[in-house]
Amino acid sequence: MGTGSRVLLCKTSSSSFTLLPPSSTYTRFVAFKSFAPSSTTSNSKTHHHRMATESSSSPSSLTNNDNNTPSPSPSNDAAPAPPPSPSASSAIDFLSLCHRLKTTKRAGWVKRGVRDPESISDHMHRMGLMALAAPDIPGIDRDKCVKMAIVHDIAEAIVGDITPSCGVSKEEKSRREREALEHMCQLLGGGSRAKEISQLWMEYEENSSPEAKIVKDFDKVEMILQALEYENEQDRDLEEFFQSTAGKFQTEVGKAWAFEIVSRRRKQQ
Repeated sequence: MGTGSRVLLCKTSSSSFTLLPPSSTYTRFVAFKSFAPSSTTSNSKTHHHRMATESSSSPSSLTNNDNNTPSPSPSNDAAPAPPPSPSASSAIDFLSLCHRLKTTKRAGWVKRGVRDPESISDHMHRMGLMALAAPDIPGIDRDKCVKMAIVHDIAEAIVGDITPSCGVSKEEKSRREREALEHMCQLLGGGSRAKEISQLWMEYEENSSPEAKIVKDFDKVEMILQALEYENEQDRDLEEFFQSTAGKFQTEVGKAWAFEIVSRRRKQQ
């Protein structure tokens, strides 16, 4: 067709298409979508109209190229939709519960009479910074370490900071914390975020990955660093915290940082 020609493609009751001749009196056109121009008239514009109120029951009757290749049928193997994100209501409920991590003081310091002791949240926050500041270690996922650090004590928002001096067995402590974690994940609405938090917590609890071992060391490093700071600020002896962690570090970075803290303490004595 020439550059001035225009056509109208209409669908008949037999589900076929009819090409109508140009009309000098037809002045309004509706553009068709995804209708390829002819290879011999690349400069011409062909318009394709589909009735808004009618859907074709035969996808193969439409073509998507000049060779009349049938349009592919929709695949039944489409990827499943991703799990839903937590709703605003679920997220705020979860975060409101986590507020207790900011207001609950670490029990070890409270029992030793430390003034204005740190909260559980304070402890986890600096552990997250430790993971961020640590040197690169081959095979270690830094982001995973940061996430694990900020969730490893999350169940304490419900059960509190249970220490060895509380008289609770390790088995009972673990049971209470797992139950609390499950409740918190349900509060978050389940889904991918809750699953990630649960997996990170379990991995840490079970010490089952290289990242868990590093974060376990950060837990002890943060405690003895805090003990040194309280000793300097409040003129008290917190030797028991250093004794409780001696020889228990699993990683090179944990051992190096603990050694640095202990060395500084010795110089100050």
